[in-house]
Amino acid sequence: MRRIIAYLVRFAVILVGYLVASLAASAFLNILFLAHHGYTPADPDPTATASLYFSVPFVALFVAYFAFIPAALVILIAEVLGRRDWLFYALGGTVIALAFLGFVHRVADPNFDVTATNARLAMIGAGVVGGIFYWLSAGRWAGSWRREALPDLEA
Repeated sequence: MRRIIAYLVRFAVILVGYLVASLAASAFLNILFLAHHGYTPADPDPTATASLYFSVPFVALFVAYFAFIPAALVILIAEVLGRRDWLFYALGGTVIALAFLGFVHRVADPNFDVTATNARLAMIGAGVVGGIFYWLSAGRWAGSWRREALPDLEA
């Protein structure tokens, strides 16, 4: 019974880590967008700052939706191999971003494709940031559910 609880707790930690990674990648994309359009922290505009409260979680929904399948594969590999280093997750975020870019390139809708080099690099950077934040919130304990034997106390 304790083993099942350990699995459920680890699954909850993975979900929270995925939520944190999606929010971090979204915040990265939002800050890049604002910086591209001239927003600087030295001269803060209250409307631009307040808009982040809505736009970061809203964009995080799209980030989480489009990155789910490749992220699930990277997380599964990390859990099985017990990878706990930040570089694995940063490179995993890069792979997830490249999988997203490959997906949008293969879709038949030409308006959905990311063609600008700056936008592609922003997506890759968001993947790296998301991977690092996943490592910070959940990846440092990858594979911990199978490292130590949890005896059942129902005897």
